[in-house]
Amino acid sequence: MLSVRIPPALAAALAAAPGAALAAASAAAPAVPATVQVGQGVPQTPGVGAALLALGVVVALILFLAFLLRKLPGAGLKPLSGLRVVASLAVGPRERVVVVDCAGQQLLLGVTAHSVNLLHALPEPLLDAPTQAGFAELLARLKNRDAA
Repeated sequence: MLSVRIPPALAAALAAAPGAALAAASAAAPAVPATVQVGQGVPQTPGVGAALLALGVVVALILFLAFLLRKLPGAGLKPLSGLRVVASLAVGPRERVVVVDCAGQQLLLGVTAHSVNLLHALPEPLLDAPTQAGFAELLARLKNRDAA
């Protein structure tokens, strides 16, 4: 049930003469439009164009940051020149023994989750381990094996 609070002066005027009170009230009150659109005051949602524009801005920002990451010195994930892993052997769940070539000298390192320790400096370099085959080479081998 809807309850409306009416000022006492208007209530008295309505009780005395309903027609005269209505005329007096309408003359004193500001004009209200006869029809009110529902949701007229609610802002409209952005359209598809605005959503695509926002998506374009986000993609452009990602590409710009990737460009900066490659161009800034020391910010990328580039391997250091003169330093490479020759061989690696897992000796535990988080422990490895690694042979690293550093400027022509090979070092045997013990790597754990918390530290890296020099185990031995090798007097003569190990033979380079064969490089791992890439995906294309493995796929070609499988095709040749299936064809034969």
